[in-house]
Amino acid sequence: MRALVTYRSANNSKVTIPESGQVYNTILRSKVKRDGLFAGDWVEGELNQDKFVVERVEERKNLLKRPPVANVDNVLIVMAMRNPDFDNYLLDNFLAVYGFFGIEPVIIFNKIDLLEDREELERWLEIYRGAGYRVDAVTALEGEGLQRVREYIEGEISILAGPSGVGKSSILSNLLGIEIKVGEVSEKLGRGRHTTTAVTLYPFGRGSFVADTPGFSRVEATYFMEKREVRLYFREFHNYQCRYPDCTHTSEPECGVQEAVRRGSISCYRFKSYLKIMGYYWEELESICSFK
Repeated sequence: MRALVTYRSANNSKVTIPESGQVYNTILRSKVKRDGLFAGDWVEGELNQDKFVVERVEERKNLLKRPPVANVDNVLIVMAMRNPDFDNYLLDNFLAVYGFFGIEPVIIFNKIDLLEDREELERWLEIYRGAGYRVDAVTALEGEGLQRVREYIEGEISILAGPSGVGKSSILSNLLGIEIKVGEVSEKLGRGRHTTTAVTLYPFGRGSFVADTPGFSRVEATYFMEKREVRLYFREFHNYQCRYPDCTHTSEPECGVQEAVRRGSISCYRFKSYLKIMGYYWEELESICSFK
């Protein structure tokens, strides 16, 4: 029998049977205990009275560290337009990191009702859609736009990520159809004082599960990957050819990415984030970029 691990703490775990939605506490075989078990793991086993005996863990397609969740299909990266103000450098680091882990991002701009006009929002929507990402704008407190978000992640295992205060709890409340107060999810996910390892995948809809992540005030892509790898996770760079196949798009001649920046085909905001991640300052940037 196949099941999904939907709760995992240091001392306990629970699985959900996809067909029935039934939830069972588990008994872990010694090999499973030794090798480790995480929320999001697909497992095989059998029922023994009122418990599910986990015999084997299926091969994972990915495993995140914070929170520890396996087999994540996509991540909702939530960024507020105001309160706190939007930080595109932080978003670009998020995108690179989740690209590195092979997880498809969906960018959600929240609190759009706090904007005096939509011009700023439309600019960022154009930039990130042009870079090849799925992007949407919502007002989570009012529920505006959240049906589209639900459709993005239906039937998948998803996580919410983003800085503190951007409205992840409001989005999660709407997805789950229950009221979740700010900070409550963090405690349930084990970031409280006494339960530091618990992670819960919350079900919503048929075959859909979502987990929260901590609020990150800072994310550095180079913590997860080598500098030479960062270029691989700015997906719009792949549309242009350079003279050298291992071009870092910084100081090399005949760089197709730099030329695309000059033409305005690649956003200066995105390229500036890339150079900052690389620890490199391109002197020509300010003279060639209109920052549009």
